[in-house]
Amino acid sequence: MSIANSLKKEAWFDTKAYPFKSNYVTINGRAMHYVDEGEGDVLLMVHGTPVWSFLYRKMIQHFSKTHRCIVPDHLGFGLSEKSEEMDGSAPQLAKNLEVFIHQLGLKDITLVVHDFGGPIGLSYAIHQPENVKKIVLMNTWFWKTKDQEAVQKIDKILHSRLGKFLYLRLNFSPKFLIPKSFYNKNKLSKATQQHYTQVFKRKADRWGLLQIGHSLLGASDWYEQQWQQIDKIKDKPFLVLWGTEDAFISPEYLAIWEQTLTNATVKTYECGHFLQEEKPVELIEEMGSFLG
Repeated sequence: MSIANSLKKEAWFDTKAYPFKSNYVTINGRAMHYVDEGEGDVLLMVHGTPVWSFLYRKMIQHFSKTHRCIVPDHLGFGLSEKSEEMDGSAPQLAKNLEVFIHQLGLKDITLVVHDFGGPIGLSYAIHQPENVKKIVLMNTWFWKTKDQEAVQKIDKILHSRLGKFLYLRLNFSPKFLIPKSFYNKNKLSKATQQHYTQVFKRKADRWGLLQIGHSLLGASDWYEQQWQQIDKIKDKPFLVLWGTEDAFISPEYLAIWEQTLTNATVKTYECGHFLQEEKPVELIEEMGSFLG
């Protein structure tokens, strides 16, 4: 039985909220789960941490009527295979995504990226710019992080015994960081949060969360290498959707995007980090206009 089929049989899993068929592709010998719904132009949605394709469920249900919605779970996340032995760094997840796109033969992609999905997805765009026609960007970054004091503090904790205990024993990332990331706490129901915590039920399921956390600072030089090539894509059609009350990614990040993507359409919302949960109707409306 696949990971997806096993979890979908559990009481907390709402198959009405997430009614999609589960698909798998093998990446580096591991089973990578993805949603493939609808027909037409490709919308490739890339998640960050500590979430998975469930985050995009409302967008999938809406846009699959007019587009082919492809939404993978990174290895170590969601309904994909999880293991301590896997490399869960952001640069490796970017390589995985490139292999994924090649194996599915995806063409003329519109990228939708958020959080760590930003550098992971945008890395593909700068290496294969001819295959990406539009980009929707939400609360993310694409430049060095090592000179930021807050990132240095987080990295120190994550590499400590306490950090390992919090992430692997207490499931700290989805249990505590997700609620903190919401500006309107009423938008996070207990049922919704269970879909983010229960897919990381066991200690063995949580290594991907810790490893990508290490990438916040550990991949700083890689982010900057990509950022130095932003000219390859900065003139593409961009839609920037931004939650201004984000507890983790500051408005200063939005200012950098606005200074760089001078032709982008920018929309801001009074919400936290996970716009897809707090402002789904508004995002779908803006994306609909952007996609034409």
